[in-house]
Amino acid sequence: MIFTYRGIPIYYEVVGSGRPLLSIHGWSPDHRLMKGCLEPVFQTLDVQWQRIYFDLPGMGQTPGAPWITGSDAMLEVVLAFIDGVLPGKHFALAGESYGGYLARGVVKQRPEQVDGILLICPVADQSTRLEHAPAFQVIEKDEAFVNSLSAEEQKFFTGINVVQTPRVWQKFKEDVIPGLKLADTAFLEKVLSQHVPYSFNVDKLDAPFMKPSLMVMGRQDHVVGYRDQWNLIENFPRASFVVLDKAGHNMQIEQEIVFHALVKEWLERM
Repeated sequence: MIFTYRGIPIYYEVVGSGRPLLSIHGWSPDHRLMKGCLEPVFQTLDVQWQRIYFDLPGMGQTPGAPWITGSDAMLEVVLAFIDGVLPGKHFALAGESYGGYLARGVVKQRPEQVDGILLICPVADQSTRLEHAPAFQVIEKDEAFVNSLSAEEQKFFTGINVVQTPRVWQKFKEDVIPGLKLADTAFLEKVLSQHVPYSFNVDKLDAPFMKPSLMVMGRQDHVVGYRDQWNLIENFPRASFVVLDKAGHNMQIEQEIVFHALVKEWLERM
């Protein structure tokens, strides 16, 4: 499906019917990351949810645009997408990594519409994320299996995953790599990267967000870390805050059983 905003055809998919859940993927991958980690949860629920997955500009099947020079403009696109696809409706919200940064922008701008928020390895503080994140550390590695991968596959897989096993590879190959290959790297590096931090304080809310919330981080996440996220906790009085061992920036894959249980519990709280 396509929703057009300011000449940008935004690709999206809708799965199921019921209460809406909007999912925002991170920097470089596409909607398949969110669809891959969330859909298994919905197969276990009695309550019906309408899941909406879309590709951010410059990623997946949505082209970038020269005016999207930072997160303020990207948030404008996200809010326009919400107005077009979920006009005036309440919805739950999920965001991963950079998508978690955008999701907090939605909560800042439209708190009354959001019934709950899930933050998966979210970017917290753009200025300190690398400084405060732990060093990259592989916790489990199947040497023979990794060596059986092609050089290109190893490059994708071994630089970010802290659990390097056939199971993690299969899920990573299905959910993450397709988006990475489609990403418009020139747009991401030269256009969107111009102003990644918002021009406003996204975490200075008019009032605490009093809806069911869940923040899940990986203890070995060397991309966004886990320390800075604790500074967000007072904004979310109904948040569960979880840091999982044996999990990096692809925590939703590396610890998928625990992750699925946490997401199911969050959905049931709504």
